[in-house]
Amino acid sequence: MITAMTVALPDVARTLIDNPTYVVLTTINDDGTPQSTPIWVKRDGDDVIFSTVRGRRKAQNMERDARVSICAYDPAQPYTYFTVAGTVALRADEGNLIGELSFKYANEPWTGDGPGVERVVCRLTPTHVISR
Repeated sequence: MITAMTVALPDVARTLIDNPTYVVLTTINDDGTPQSTPIWVKRDGDDVIFSTVRGRRKAQNMERDARVSICAYDPAQPYTYFTVAGTVALRADEGNLIGELSFKYANEPWTGDGPGVERVVCRLTPTHVISR
């Protein structure tokens, strides 16, 4: 088995992730087509962390195929951007990541989930980064 080397995030990615910049996540559908969704993110070292609900298309795709990519750009300078490709690991959200992200992006508590919703934390480990 060949394991991809992880790579460090460049400063432009760190800055955009550390600010409330919307990021587009792309996963792979079971027919091989891409599926893209805007998401909220944060950083843990060079890993990118985000939340989703088990059962959603992106969660199903990541559970089946851990290869994903993300892309974001600086709204003030659209040609300042980054893309990150890598693999993602999902685990149950035993904290309140979505609440933390809601305050980061919307400055208010998260109220979007109803009863019985199972949130997962997704950890993207970068293996390839492009930035400008």
